[in-house]
This record gives sequence, C-alpha cells and structure tokens, in this order.
Amino acid sequence: MELGKITGTLMLEDRVIARVQDGIITDSREELLPLYLKRTGDVEGWLASRAIDSHRRNSRLLKRALRLRTADDAAIALAVNGATITDRYWFQRQGESLSYDEIRFKENYFSELALRGDPDSFSNRPSRTPELTNTGSFEKCWKLLNEEWWMYKNGNEREYFSELFICKLEEKLGFSAAHYEMDGEYIRTRDFTKGGAVTFEPMSSLTGEDDDYSTCFHQLREISSDIASQYLQLIWMDSICFNMDRHTGNFGLLRDVETGEILSLAPNYDNNIALISNGYPSDVTRVHDGLIGFLEDFLVNCEEAKEMIRMMHFPAITEEIIEKCIAEIPESIRKQVDVEYVKNFVLNGQKRIIEMI
Repeated sequence: MELGKITGTLMLEDRVIARVQDGIITDSREELLPLYLKRTGDVEGWLASRAIDSHRRNSRLLKRALRLRTADDAAIALAVNGATITDRYWFQRQGESLSYDEIRFKENYFSELALRGDPDSFSNRPSRTPELTNTGSFEKCWKLLNEEWWMYKNGNEREYFSELFICKLEEKLGFSAAHYEMDGEYIRTRDFTKGGAVTFEPMSSLTGEDDDYSTCFHQLREISSDIASQYLQLIWMDSICFNMDRHTGNFGLLRDVETGEILSLAPNYDNNIALISNGYPSDVTRVHDGLIGFLEDFLVNCEEAKEMIRMMHFPAITEEIIEKCIAEIPESIRKQVDVEYVKNFVLNGQKRIIEMI
C-alpha cells in the first residue's frame, strides 16, 4: 500500500474515531481525534511522528532484526499499526479485522537490542515490539515488569545525576514529575500514563517544532489558565536547573481517554540534558546565564505571563533540600559530581529568577 493512498480506520481502543480514504480523513469524531490530526489532518505525518528516531544507532539494528526494508517513518509505525505505550490510538488498514487486544503490546523481546545493541537479541524471531514507536534521540527501551511498562534509558553518570537530582527536587517541592531511579547501570521511569489509561500527547501536536515560550504559553492559555500556569512552573524549573533541551517533543499534555478532554500538563520528564549533563557551566553565579535570559525576555514581552508567574507560589529551594536530594542519589554516581558546585549553581539560579520576577 502506498502511504499517500492509505485507507482504513483510526481507532481509539475498539472505537472508530475516523475513517481515512487515500490519506484523507473523510469522517471523524472530532473531540477524540489526536491533537496533531486536529491541527493538520495529515494522517501520514501523524504516523511518522510516532516512529522510532532513525538516527539512533540501535534503531537501525532493530529494523534489520525485524526484517523491515523500509526507511519511511510512517511505514515503520504501521508495522505495529501505529500503536504506542502511552496512548491507545492505532490504525487499522483496509482489509484488516483486528481488535485492540490483538494489537496492543503484551511483551517486548527486543528491549535489550534497542537499549544497548545486545547481539543475542538480534537473533530473536520478529514480533510486535513497542520499540518501533519509542520516540526520542537517546538509546532506550520499554520493559514490562509486573504488568507495568518501564522506560529504560542509556546514558553517562552526569546525565543520570541530572535526571535523578531534578526528579528528587521536584518531588520534594511537591511538583508533578515522572519518578526516576537506577536499575543496575541504567536509569528507568515508570510509564506515567499507566499503559494509556490517560492519553499523552506531545506539545508538538499543538505547535509543531515551535518551542518558543510565548507560542507555547499562549497555545496552552487558550486551553486553560491552570495548564498555562503549569507550563510556567515547568520553565521556571528548567531555568533554575539549566535544561537547555526542553522542546515540543519532551513535554506535553494528558487527555481523558473517554471524552478527549485535556486534563493537565504531563509530569515533568526528560531532564537528562540539564544541569551538569554536558559539563559544568563556567558562570556558576548565573549572572550571564542565557537560559534565564530567555525567561526574562519572555516575561518582559508577555505581560499576562509576567503577572501570572508573580501570583504563583514557588516553594523555596534551600541548601538543606539540595543536600537531601543529592544524598538519595547512588554513591557511585554522586561521588563523581562536584556537590558544592551544584548547590551554588541551583541556589544562584533561584536567586536571580526571584530578583527578576
């Protein structure tokens, strides 16, 4: 089947929510459509957005092990009906007669191949795997443990420290965050959608690749002021903890599966390119910090966001809280970190933002 001629039905669990003829949506339940399709109507683009990043080394190994001859992202996603772990959308091509129970993921024999290029996994018999729709640029995998899906990610000690520290800091401040922990030599986090019990949609579904603070804020403000304030909390934390890599693919929204209602911003996740992951920034005082400068420019030019953030209550980050966070990180990781630097860097970031606001 030519992708431009794709015909079939878009499903949510066992409900038909759209009919597609030659790549065009001909009939739909608008309130349940993926946000990407509400914005663009591009079925092939939606499928492609769900495919594994082809630039990951292990993705090439995975596709070869699964005997996939196509390099087309939409076709790769269709090899598993476009299904993912974090929502319950899927696509049924014309001529297929399947149920959600038949296409949903119940195992993953290619987790180790996706995570670390395990040579033994390369010989496994091809089977349905969530790795074909496991997006992102880092080597990672899904593992099913005690009937719960966990995301495992490969990285180095500075990346692990940054992810763990920010997770623990957010937990102690009472913010919504995905929980991270170490399992052997890899970091892992439990699927916060609980297998798609709520629908996760990345911010890119609403804004494409435009991650400008103003664009995202105004788009979310149209949904609700509560969600807009949750976004301000996210970029406040990003600014303090120097997350240079916040983009529209690594934050997003949670929706009700039954009604399509947008419930909230998703928990904060994907902070492995923050803080000291790429080394120690030379300006520990944060006086000339570019990321804080981005936040300042946004607030200067957006009066509504400026007033909203002034009215928000941000718990104080103290030296004691920072020390508790660091103490909970495995010694094998924290002993390689300049703890005094981290304390000063985070506290100075908070100080400058408070003065700015």
